[in-house]
Amino acid sequence: MSSVGIAQALPGRRRFPAFRRLATLLGVVIVGTALLVAIFAPYLTPHDPFAQDLNLRLIPPVWMEGGQPTHLLGTDQIGRDYLSRLIYGTRISMLIGVLAVITSGLIGITLGIVGGFYGGRTDDFVMFLITCRLSIPLILVALTVVALVGSSLAVVILTLGLLLWDRFAVVARTTAMQVRNLDYIAAAQAAGASRVHILVREVLPNIANHLVVVATLEMALAILLEAALSFLGLGVPPPLPSWGLMIAEAKEYMFFSPWVIMTPGVVLFVLVLGVNLLGDGLRDMLGADLER
Repeated sequence: MSSVGIAQALPGRRRFPAFRRLATLLGVVIVGTALLVAIFAPYLTPHDPFAQDLNLRLIPPVWMEGGQPTHLLGTDQIGRDYLSRLIYGTRISMLIGVLAVITSGLIGITLGIVGGFYGGRTDDFVMFLITCRLSIPLILVALTVVALVGSSLAVVILTLGLLLWDRFAVVARTTAMQVRNLDYIAAAQAAGASRVHILVREVLPNIANHLVVVATLEMALAILLEAALSFLGLGVPPPLPSWGLMIAEAKEYMFFSPWVIMTPGVVLFVLVLGVNLLGDGLRDMLGADLER
């Protein structure tokens, strides 16, 4: 049998267009590179990202007139190396994205599974919480909380984690309702398994593929929200090299030195694009698995 015939004979296999596979691969490369840069940031930075030198302020990138090989992407308005700050900004963006998703995932998945599995008044209460959360304007609440409590890395992570759980809850609730009456749940109940055991060992692993896709979407949203908060001066406090803060600091020079605002903006766009491409690829692959 030919390879095409074998592929067609396999149950539940779906063949995706080449551009979708390439898009997923591109997302994996972008996110994987960002993770490696975040982990090994101290070894990749050519200069101290916090060191200031007014004699070297607003040096353009090396490919522009006046650029210096020692500062490949130039320097900012107070002479800090732009490449070094971008590298450390990757660490901050990935840290906020991952920790915010973990925090919101713990809250949303717990509420969603409990509400979807038990139903009744428990589910009504969970739906009430989800409705209340969806009625709250996300960015305005984040701005208010950070303005009242004060801006810090921990406050930004906790605020985003407490505001981004609704999508996890909706997906976990819906999928838990779909699996709660299946045979393996009834078998676990007949075997005398506790409800906690059923929720953690039976329900959660069988809906995890849906939640992984949600996690990628929420990670991209968390990174964008952190950049927005930092741009407005209520996110990561200076001198930490947040991409949003770098854009905010560069807006006064954008007409005379446009690269100071374009560079962090392009990097932020590429990372969010990579996370979304990875999420779309995971959705396609896990969706194919669900059809088996």
